[in-house]
Amino acid sequence: MTVEERSGVGLAAGLLSPADVERAARARLDAATWDFIAGGAGDERTLIANRTAYDRHPLVPRVLTGVTEPDLSVPVLGRTWPAPLAIAPTAYHTLVHPEGEVATARGAARVGVPFVVSTFAGRTVEDVAAAAGGPCWLQVYCFRDRAVTRALVERAAAAGFEAIVLTVDAPRLGRRLRDVRNGFVLPAGVAPANLPGGSYRSPAGHALTAFDPALDWSVLAWLRSVSPLPLVVKGVLAADDARRAVAAGADAIIVSNHGGRQLDGAPATLDVLPAVAAAVGGACPVLVDGGIRRGSDILTALTSGADAAMVGRPILYALAAGGAEGVSHVLDQMLTELRDAAVLSGTPLPVRTVAPVPRRDVHPSLDDPVLDTMNFLNEVTTRYPDAVSFAPGRPYDGFFDVEQIFAGIRTYVDHLGAGGLSGAQIRDALFQYGPTAGRIREIIAASLRADEGIDVAAESIVVTVGAQEAMVLAIRALITGPDDVLLVSSPCYVGIVGAARLFGIRVRAVPERPDGLRCADLVAACEEERARGRRPRAFYVIPDHANPSGNTVPEPVRRELLDVATRLDLVVLEDSPYRLVSPGAQVPSLKALDEHRRVLHLGSFSKTVFPGARVGFAVADQLVSDGAGGTRLLAEELVKIKSMITVNTSSLSQAAVAGMLLAAGGSAAALNEDTADYYGTAMRITLRELDRAFPRPERARLGVRWNEPTGGFFLSVEVPFVADNAALTRSAEEHGVIWTPMSYFYPEGGGECGIRLSVSYLSEEAIVEGVSRFARFVVEEAAREGGGAAVLSGCGGLGK
Repeated sequence: MTVEERSGVGLAAGLLSPADVERAARARLDAATWDFIAGGAGDERTLIANRTAYDRHPLVPRVLTGVTEPDLSVPVLGRTWPAPLAIAPTAYHTLVHPEGEVATARGAARVGVPFVVSTFAGRTVEDVAAAAGGPCWLQVYCFRDRAVTRALVERAAAAGFEAIVLTVDAPRLGRRLRDVRNGFVLPAGVAPANLPGGSYRSPAGHALTAFDPALDWSVLAWLRSVSPLPLVVKGVLAADDARRAVAAGADAIIVSNHGGRQLDGAPATLDVLPAVAAAVGGACPVLVDGGIRRGSDILTALTSGADAAMVGRPILYALAAGGAEGVSHVLDQMLTELRDAAVLSGTPLPVRTVAPVPRRDVHPSLDDPVLDTMNFLNEVTTRYPDAVSFAPGRPYDGFFDVEQIFAGIRTYVDHLGAGGLSGAQIRDALFQYGPTAGRIREIIAASLRADEGIDVAAESIVVTVGAQEAMVLAIRALITGPDDVLLVSSPCYVGIVGAARLFGIRVRAVPERPDGLRCADLVAACEEERARGRRPRAFYVIPDHANPSGNTVPEPVRRELLDVATRLDLVVLEDSPYRLVSPGAQVPSLKALDEHRRVLHLGSFSKTVFPGARVGFAVADQLVSDGAGGTRLLAEELVKIKSMITVNTSSLSQAAVAGMLLAAGGSAAALNEDTADYYGTAMRITLRELDRAFPRPERARLGVRWNEPTGGFFLSVEVPFVADNAALTRSAEEHGVIWTPMSYFYPEGGGECGIRLSVSYLSEEAIVEGVSRFARFVVEEAAREGGGAAVLSGCGGLGK
């Protein structure tokens, strides 16, 4: 049956737009009733915002999409609705039409649209259910007298209603100034048909006495206890509340601000819909009301994350203008417009897009530039594949052979067999998860004794997924409260700063001077933090060939650092991945010098044995009181944390690394003799080429200088201009050379005129060409900026 056959040609011809329907309704209603229906709370800012949100949200057409007649059906709470549209609950339909909600139900039935009936309906739930041809839900307020709410819910269930909609945004009714000015009261004959007798003439007055303003989330559990029907929560505007509703058992959520009739100044529902939908994450249907007038508005709501839309005032206007026929006409018109909008915009229906998560609903640490560092460098490197890249701090892959992996695993299998394990036990050692603390702790302990003079029990070692996980475990275990502080030598490896920021841990930089770390600066930083009421808890440092600076802490300073740590009750997080890939004798590690268990040693086999295996470790031999007079190793606490993060480190990766170590007599240093020579040569070539490219007079004129590390992967260069991402992009585009801005590594700012060069990954030929390109870039950039030592003096220097 067509619209004309149902409603009459005159009605269809006269009500072509929402404005037409409103005019027709207003002509039939007295001014006070119109204001009661059309008005909002306060200055009606939210009422207006609901509508204007759709006006400023354009539908951008996509062409040639092949979208034809769309399928409007949508599953909601076990039902398939014929369209993503329902009638929102509004009170007292008998104000605008004698048949009230019964006429609305008949009009909805002709189109197949669900109807949510208000607690303050003017017709009984039984009469409405008898007239309805589709799903009916009951909207409820939770009254102070819970028996009233319970009786209403039970009646609705008995009448065949399919869900309960709890309105949660009305501890009282909002102050609606139109009603105040009009002295609005319900006219004689208009009253709630489903509530016990009482005084209802003043809706606001009744709400003050009858509504329960002290509701909390436990009301959901109470409603579930009195009704088996699905429970829908209406009035959600915040993502956190949406998550709470899901956790409390809501079967669906309606994003609603009560049509702008409660808190004036609340956001438009369309504006918060994406965040709420993202927070729900598909756990239940999300519906939305407020400001929807056209089919295109429905499409906008769907593409913003809603499963279906709801309309309130347009139904009352339609009911006033034409009774049941007016309701069916307006609903039909909306669905026709929805189909048109979908085809014309090229939007397939049903919409299955997932609403984006608003930035405010992800952890603030993700805005930290530190977390974008690696992504930016990877993007630049990928975009300029022909550039010589001094950016990646990874091992040279010329040393790797695929057969090493299989040989290592076979060696480890033989080792297990020689140790008395059966075939079944060996199979489990390779295929199963394995202990969280790691399978190869004894082998790592033996390697540390052989290579580093670090003599610790295997039980004090935790095998991790690279050194990065070891850092995460360490700071999570040691930083216990909001006033605890992690100190870091600055410039600093971004991984430790990023991990701290993710946990919301306060980071305090201890500046590394041009001649290296000074313990006096660490002491001063601790004193300043304590003066602010904070507790310095741990100090992170890379003492050998540091990333990014390349500097090494001398042995006397190491001993002084351990004394300071003991005096100040600090744990030193020693991260030293470059010792065994550097030529010549190394300064003793902090852990090897540690007599008071002040050092938590972070290690990795990524630089020395097998980068792709991602096997690291933490040596945590500190003692922790168990509260009962006993102690246990800090390593045991790290294992608990690891069990909640990665569960365990890959058994196969551990097997490959252990086998390679065993094949070298248990020594990682023995495996890396040739590697260390290669990296040492690469560093010497780089320093040689820098000397050639920047002779001393030219160096002084430009204001360029660099340090001269004796090992490791990195060196740092000061230049007479700001070496930021824009300069890096120019370097890649115009000169074909890539490097890393030192400013990435300063957690409290600094290093703006510094550059990190990594020499580990390049051949001698690439280094020679790369330094030549780098020199041309520096000279041109210095001229571009007006360069020279005067400019450099304004950069602050690498050690500041």
